[in-house]
Amino acid sequence: MPGRKARATQEFSVAAPRANIFRRALQREFAHAAAAVFVALFAILLTTVLIRMLGDAAGGRVPSDAVLGLIGFGALARLPIVLSLTLFIAVLMSLSRSYKDSEMVVWFASGVPLTAWIRPVLRFAVPFALVIAAATLYLAPWAEQMNVEYRNRLESRDDSSRVAPGVFRESAGASRVFFVEVGAGADGKVRNVFISSEEPGREGVIVSAEGSVLVDEDGDRYVVLEQGRRYEGKPGTTEYRVMEFERYSVLVEQREAASQATRSRAMSTAALIDSGERHHLAELIGRIGAPISALLLALLAIPLSFVNPRAGRTNNLIVAVLTFLIYSNAISICQAWVSRGRLSVELGLLLPHLVVALALGLLFYHRLAVSPFWRARA
Repeated sequence: MPGRKARATQEFSVAAPRANIFRRALQREFAHAAAAVFVALFAILLTTVLIRMLGDAAGGRVPSDAVLGLIGFGALARLPIVLSLTLFIAVLMSLSRSYKDSEMVVWFASGVPLTAWIRPVLRFAVPFALVIAAATLYLAPWAEQMNVEYRNRLESRDDSSRVAPGVFRESAGASRVFFVEVGAGADGKVRNVFISSEEPGREGVIVSAEGSVLVDEDGDRYVVLEQGRRYEGKPGTTEYRVMEFERYSVLVEQREAASQATRSRAMSTAALIDSGERHHLAELIGRIGAPISALLLALLAIPLSFVNPRAGRTNNLIVAVLTFLIYSNAISICQAWVSRGRLSVELGLLLPHLVVALALGLLFYHRLAVSPFWRARA
């Protein structure tokens, strides 16, 4: 009995430092990998938003001085997606590196089972999930709301400053081409306006020395031309008419109504709960599911991280991206079904996460069944 107690005490004294080393090593590895992945993903996000905003600014749809503000709001609105993908890839890369460098063999040989990775992964993932929850429930809706309000303020200011000089603009129906040689000056007038229109069997050209931009109550943008001419006729014939006018209005851009999804994304979480409408509840499902999916993906990275030391780690990253896309699309599909009434709110919230949790249990069972060496040693 005394010998058994001494041996148990000795094993505990050896196991405790080993567990501390194991936990500290993983936490440090996860933190370094997450920092590198987040910087890379956030840079990609900013570049994507920047390219889109610059395209809108070049087309005159967004003022050039508003690009930076819209980029900031757009990046904050998509921050939960970046954080979720960062957590998943950081855990996967760290554990894959351990397999690649044969560190896993050392841990398994010292009696650490595969399931022992669950606790340190959760210790790292839970704070991440809390940040994702705060971002998706409060920060992202605020950024979407500020984006909408900022665009509305841009629409309400003098729209003549938004006409891009030297750029051919096509109407939404591709029936008109609009060109301004000189942009709006101090008087708000544009100079040397050219408009080409096409109707069934007829074509028209309007030229004017000057004009201004007018926005009606519905937000539609018109160019009001003064002292110009309109040429209209049928191509290939001599049937042409020339009309002079003192004032002529032409629709340049029709205001696009904000989609239902955009309005839902800009609503606060409390407003979504109080609303009770199905499309608002569908948006709420996506917000609640973001931190849950982040935790499940972090745990899913444990069995998915296995890699042959003689092979590369590229396949794991491809699997990670595909898994993330499939999971995200499954949540989006459930949101759409809830919005259309094809699925109940409770089932739409739980179904994709239950499927992933089941897949997680099967993967752990498969890994432990294939290699009993990964189990805890008696």
